[in-house]
Amino acid sequence: MVCKHQHDFYIPEGKTSKRVLIVLILTFITMLLEIFAGYLFNSVALLADGIHMSTHALAFAIAYLAYYLAKRFAKDKSFTFGTWKIEVLGAYSSGILLFFVSFLILIEALSKLFQGGEIKYQEALLVAFLGLFVNLLSAYILHGEEHKHDLNLLGAYLHVLADALTSLLAIAGLLAGKFLGWWFMDPLMGLVGFFVIVRWSYGLVKETIPLLLDKEGKNPLGERIIEKIERDGKSRVYDIHLLRVGRDAYACILGIETKENLSVEYYEELLKDFENIVHATLEVRLCGKE
Repeated sequence: MVCKHQHDFYIPEGKTSKRVLIVLILTFITMLLEIFAGYLFNSVALLADGIHMSTHALAFAIAYLAYYLAKRFAKDKSFTFGTWKIEVLGAYSSGILLFFVSFLILIEALSKLFQGGEIKYQEALLVAFLGLFVNLLSAYILHGEEHKHDLNLLGAYLHVLADALTSLLAIAGLLAGKFLGWWFMDPLMGLVGFFVIVRWSYGLVKETIPLLLDKEGKNPLGERIIEKIERDGKSRVYDIHLLRVGRDAYACILGIETKENLSVEYYEELLKDFENIVHATLEVRLCGKE
């Protein structure tokens, strides 16, 4: 409805944030176990993977914090257009973090490729299979149709997929090195993982930046609104602004010129056909008949 003036345009579902929290706890526990085991058994592979998982634990913490803050301040009127973009900011931060994590993989891969070094295949395979299991379980928990609309959840899910991918590639490279003597396959698989993860992080950042900057000028919804308003032949839209305040919810600011003394209520009635317009501000100018 257009005539409502509520500002809690979007409140996160508790189920989604709980799923992210479960994955955060699962990742954090695994991270502590790997770091502790790395020091206990003097295994660099275990220690390195534990530190790597800490970056993903941070990403899940960001995602959960975004849900918490969006819900916590949903009714706070100082957020003029609601708190949905806190989630978008969380997704953007996850994309940036994922990008930098990929370079840690690149540095490690290049170091092994040019410097070589002894690989403890048994311990490294144990780490890779443990990481794969944790990430497949996490992916199962986070999986759902919500990824198409919830960019914050998508960011967390991409971190899980990135970790699962690195585990799969590591397993392939380590098996090739252990049984075929192809030691170079391990760092090469790392390079493949780097390029794939960079592509994922770039896609997430590219999708969130326009939302954070309110880039809605080419949104077809605006064209449909203009067509609806101007269909009577008496009105002309001289200014329109769309602001996304939810996954598929918009605030709309319209400036309208009319040749007849048409009321604001007349235009509000026209906008009722657009269910995703949850808040509208209208300015109507009477310009007289030509």
